[in-house]
Formats: sequence, structure tokens, C-alpha cells
Amino acid sequence: MKSPIGRIPLPNGHSLSRMAYGVWRLSEAQDSSVNANLARIDACLEQGITTFDHADIYGDYSCESLFGQALKARPELKNQLEIVTKTDIMLLSSKWPDTRVKHYDTSPAHVTASVERSLSRIGVDVIDLLLIHRPDPLMDAPALGACLDGLIDCGKLRGVGVSNFMPWDVDLLQSGMKHQLQTNQLELSLLNTAPFINGQLAHAQQHRMPVMAWSPLGGGRLHAQADTVGTAAARLAPRLKQLAQAAGTDTTAVAMAWLMHHPVGVLPVMGSNQLDRIARFADAARVPMDRQTWYGLYELANGHEVP
Repeated sequence: MKSPIGRIPLPNGHSLSRMAYGVWRLSEAQDSSVNANLARIDACLEQGITTFDHADIYGDYSCESLFGQALKARPELKNQLEIVTKTDIMLLSSKWPDTRVKHYDTSPAHVTASVERSLSRIGVDVIDLLLIHRPDPLMDAPALGACLDGLIDCGKLRGVGVSNFMPWDVDLLQSGMKHQLQTNQLELSLLNTAPFINGQLAHAQQHRMPVMAWSPLGGGRLHAQADTVGTAAARLAPRLKQLAQAAGTDTTAVAMAWLMHHPVGVLPVMGSNQLDRIARFADAARVPMDRQTWYGLYELANGHEVP
């Protein structure tokens, strides 16, 4: 194993790898065969990246199955991975012909059925973390909480978390549960710094919940817009390059090290189908990051110094 990335503990005593591999692009890969996906999994495991982030909707409801086909080919992998998946978004899709409008469904019947489908598609006996993908305005917290507690108690889930929740959304769901929520997965990057000051990270730290960061490179905009004058990416580009050269790595690793420096415990969810890029994910662990370096990047990201 090269450059092991380390682990981060969850409130329930389990743990995740310090970074996760996001599978949402598997269906878009030029090669999404079993062997190609096994190579991607192996490239992660070689770095100690053992956590794989799914959602039922990814790839128009296909990515869980693509991943499951790889696990079926090498069943011994099941004991080496942590599976995170999500539920409640209902897409307009030929897979769901009765869906008339995109919506959220946190009803116990839907969540229970979704868990069963994810277990079957991925081919595992237990899901390490189920996340409620988006806050549902029609969420019945006591009913959903009892459902999630029951899925943990019967051994189908090891834990439950949320995604894109504000602190009050987290508290509402937690009020209906006996088991503690384990994480909040948020859009978080140098191009989306709002969670640092809007209460989301503060609330997570207060409740000892590590945060999973989706789109940690701003959906690629951190690099794609680096030459556009006046943007955050353009302001950041020279400094990211300087730090990357000093650490002997690339700017992606610096951006991930910046996220991972926060005391809440930020776990970037990295997505790529390219083996050469996957193989460099763990470089983030060897980028030096101190308080003033962190604030220097934060200032560039926001376009002004702190008050």
C-alpha cells in the first residue's frame, strides 16, 4: 500500500477512510466493464481509500449495479470496503414511469424499499452508511427516524447520516431517532466556502460528526476557470501551483489538504474514472498545511481578507 491516507472515526465507533471514492461517474466511463471498475477499486485500496460513496440515483439508477458487478467478480473485496449510499431523491426516469415530477421521498416505505434495492444492486449484506440525500419539506421526522433506527437494529445499516442538511434539518431528524447521526455530506470546496460560516461545520463539530465533502474541486471549476480573470479560481491558481510545486504534487492535492485541515474532519469525496488521477488522490496527505497557509487560500477564495 502506498501513501496510506489514514482513517477518520465516526460517532458509532466505526470509521471511514480519510478520503472517499465517489462512483457517480462510473456509468459515464469510456470503459465501465467489470475489469475496469476493479482496477479503479484496486487503485483506491492501494492508497488506503476504502470508502465508496454511492447514491441510488447515480447514473440514472445504474452505478450501484455497475459497482456490484465488480464485487460479484471478486467477493473478497466486500470485507475491505465501506459502502455509503443515499436515498430520497426521485428522478424523472424511465426506471420510474409513475414519477410525474422530480421530488423527495422520505416515507418509511420508500426508504426501506430503497435500502433493499441498494443492498441487492451492490451485492452486500449491510450498508455502512445510509444518507438522506436532500432535506425533504414533507419529512415526518418521528416516522423516518423510527424507520432508520429499525434498519440499524435489524443489521441492514451500520449507521445513518444526512446530506445537504442545514443544522436545523439535522436536529429535526435527530429528534426522531435514538441512534446518533454520523455525518453530513456537504458541497464544500475552495469555491464553496459558505459552510465554514453558515453553521453547518460548526454544528457538525459540536456533535462530533465528520463532514463528507462533495464536489471538493467545485465540479472541476477550480481548474477549469483558472485562466478566467477575476474569478476565485484565477485568484487561487498561482498560489495553489506554488504550494503544489513545493510539495512535489499537484494542485488537486493542495486543495484537498486545505479541506482536510479543518478540525471537524473533512472527508473529500473524489470522483474520476482515470486511473492516473485516482492513483494520486492520497498525495493530499503529504501536503503541509498550517493556519496561515490555510487562511491565505481562504482569503484568495473569498476575494478579501477576513474582518
